[in-house]
Amino acid sequence: MSIKQGRMNDRIQQILSHLLLREVSDPRLQDITVTEVSLDPELMYAKVYVSGMGDESREDVVMKALGRAKGFLRREVGKRIRLRNTPELHFHWDHTLESANRINQIISSLEIPDEVGDDD
Repeated sequence: MSIKQGRMNDRIQQILSHLLLREVSDPRLQDITVTEVSLDPELMYAKVYVSGMGDESREDVVMKALGRAKGFLRREVGKRIRLRNTPELHFHWDHTLESANRINQIISSLEIPDEVGDDD
C-alpha cells in the first residue's frame, strides 16, 4: 500500500465516522463504527468495514440502511477529499468483534486447573 493510499484510507474512515455520528439521521445507523477502509490502488473503490453493537440480526438492517445512504455518504466524502474521482463505497460487516467475543467466551468457559508446584 502506498503512503497516499494509507492516508486516504484513514481520511475516508474519519469522514465516514463523522458523517454516521453527526449527519446521518437514520436511527438504524446509530452506534455504528467504521472499523477500516481499504482503497484499491487506483483509488476508485473503497471497501468500508463497519461494526455495531447488537445481535446478528442487526447486520442485515444496518447493511440495507447503508445501501440507502451510500449516495449521500459518497457525495459528502467527495466534498471533503481532494481526488479526481470519489471512490465508490462498498460496505461490509466486520465480524472481528463478534469473533473476539466468541473466543473470549470459549476461553472463559474452559476449566483450567491451577498449576501445582513441585515439592523437591
